[in-house]
Amino acid sequence: MNTIQRFEEDPHQHNIKETAMRLLVQEYLLDREVTVGLTELYNAFEKSDRTTLYRTLKVFEEKGKVHRIEDGMGVSEHALCSDACDPGHHDDAHIHFHCDQCGQTYCLPKCRIPDFELPKNLNKREVNLVVEGRCSECNSLNIQISHASK
Repeated sequence: MNTIQRFEEDPHQHNIKETAMRLLVQEYLLDREVTVGLTELYNAFEKSDRTTLYRTLKVFEEKGKVHRIEDGMGVSEHALCSDACDPGHHDDAHIHFHCDQCGQTYCLPKCRIPDFELPKNLNKREVNLVVEGRCSECNSLNIQISHASK
């Protein structure tokens, strides 16, 4: 059973108290194929305040419902977790793809980050791997624009 089905069938799976805002944010995340940032959520839920949205994402992350992706520029995005995630332990060691033209970030769960050992004096807290490039939609637009200009 994938993560999306599990959330719909058992909203209490992660021991998160249901509130109207949490249900709305969960539904919003379920409808997205790309990662979601706090600013995007804030724009989508105009009548909500930023603090409530931030806390909702924080609770979801702590309970293993979403994982956070750092884009390398200090901006955090969030996406639904895999079935392997639990409260306090995220197992989302997959590559993320960031389109440098449209700014969207995609989770690539089939592209796993290989496990590796660090020197003994270093402790791994989390691993993020973001590949920069152009998504298929932006590539298509660029091809159409270049053909139209010829």
